[in-house]
Amino acid sequence: MVEIVGVGFMKSGKTYYFDPIGLKFGFGDMVIVETARGLEMGRILIENKMVDEEELVAALKPVTRKATDKDIATYNENLAKREPAMKVCAEKIVKHKLEMKLIDAEYMIDGSKLVFYFSADGRVDFRDLAKDLASYFKIRIELRQIGVRDEAKMLGGLGVCGRPLCCSKWLHDFQPVSIKMAKMQNLSLNPTKISGTCGRLMCCLNFENETYKELRKGMPNDNERVQTPDGLAKVIKVDYFNGQIVTRAIEKDPKTGEEIFSQELKSYPKDKIVRINKKKNVAEEEIDEETAKELARLSKEW
Repeated sequence: MVEIVGVGFMKSGKTYYFDPIGLKFGFGDMVIVETARGLEMGRILIENKMVDEEELVAALKPVTRKATDKDIATYNENLAKREPAMKVCAEKIVKHKLEMKLIDAEYMIDGSKLVFYFSADGRVDFRDLAKDLASYFKIRIELRQIGVRDEAKMLGGLGVCGRPLCCSKWLHDFQPVSIKMAKMQNLSLNPTKISGTCGRLMCCLNFENETYKELRKGMPNDNERVQTPDGLAKVIKVDYFNGQIVTRAIEKDPKTGEEIFSQELKSYPKDKIVRINKKKNVAEEEIDEETAKELARLSKEW
């Protein structure tokens, strides 16, 4: 077992483990820690606790110190310099005719570096831009390209649910999201309804996916033929949460002998029906080629 504290940073929702080196920290304490980008100020989100060494993905770095009033004042000064720095960088991007979208800027707490975050459709040769910015700010410059999901996480906003974006408030890591998850949940494959602010599939499709997988076990699909205690029937609707299958009985027209469907709906629990074709896959919506291409784009991960 090893003692850790969890630290969260202003530009990331993820919590990272650090070695408290014997010091005690309370929730919300501001601390200075060394990261791959340099010294940064973060907030204690997990107080001192013991964890199994198997939970650690890398060697723990120590907490440098508890943030002082001077550190906090420096951080606030850096925040005040952020907007002017972004304005200068935006002008330089136009000057160098680069296809990139400036997202944010951040000064390291120790003043060693100025980081600009941007998004772009492909790789961007920003070497001349970096030299121009370094000459202007007289400080080490780092230009970091981020994906569209990270862009939404930084900028924040409201989702279709009316609440702040999960990625900007509490979601630590982005998990892969696929069209199959939307199909599993019987959602419409309309790109405008299942894509988030970032222009990719909504992260929340992943939240209930395992639940739907469990609920769907042994369940038929819409329009599937099943054998019920009352005879052959067609599945009209599946209520996964209550474990009920709504059906219409399949009858034969006494005059023509053709199959007809009863107007009466009957509901059966899962254990009362027998699937005739158990290998049938999840029913897929028929979509046109253009929609299919758009859905493929939404599924792309950075």
